Amino acid sequence: MLVLLPPSETKSAGGSGAPLDLGGLSHPELTGTRRRLVDALSTLADDVPASLDALGLSERQVEEVQRNAELWDAPTAPALERYTGVLYDALDVQSLSAVERKQADARLAVASALFGIVRGTDAIPAYRLSGGSSLPGVGTLRSVWRPVLEPVLAAADDLVVDLRSGAYAALAKIPGAVSVRVLSEDATGKRKVVSHHNKAHKGKLARALAQAPDEPESVDDILAVAGEAGLQVEREADRALCVVVRA
Repeated sequence: MLVLLPPSETKSAGGSGAPLDLGGLSHPELTGTRRRLVDALSTLADDVPASLDALGLSERQVEEVQRNAELWDAPTAPALERYTGVLYDALDVQSLSAVERKQADARLAVASALFGIVRGTDAIPAYRLSGGSSLPGVGTLRSVWRPVLEPVLAAADDLVVDLRSGAYAALAKIPGAVSVRVLSEDATGKRKVVSHHNKAHKGKLARALAQAPDEPESVDDILAVAGEAGLQVEREADRALCVVVRA
């Protein structure tokens, strides 16, 4: 099973790993594109105003540009510890047992604007780049990633659970993936799409799938694991699920 998580704009600082080694990341067929983007992003950081504009940042976020300037030299950390925010708080990999953490590293991956896709143990530095960005001399990330990333994801033999947000789903389509959305239900039974807390509930589902002793191999398995974890997950279509949250 492959559970594909969205990244987060926020990243943990520092790390204890050696500087970025693209050759050591999973999916080496993406190395050329990764190198092109890391070089472009770190070079862009030499021009702070241009970086702020391209990345959609304010002057108060100039430290994010500094992170990009240090991409090749900064310390690294495992991907599942690098990303932070609501989803990753709910996932809470630090509290997993040793066995569960090994399962999480094997089953979970993160969609990345800079690296395409990273596995749990891939050592990466902190950076700032969003899926909807366009880099000078490179173009939109969608135009860069789709030709190279779609074949990689299409070749996945495992059950794929796609938890990505829109901007990252646009970087590569995944035929046959199981999609998941989050709905809130009020006392009358009326349902609506959850936006603000959507990531937290996806994080809880990802945690449950990582913790499952037996790796889920079907949509029915996902539903069973979610139910055992106390989550209300329903099938909306053959390959579409929804997490229902009481308002």
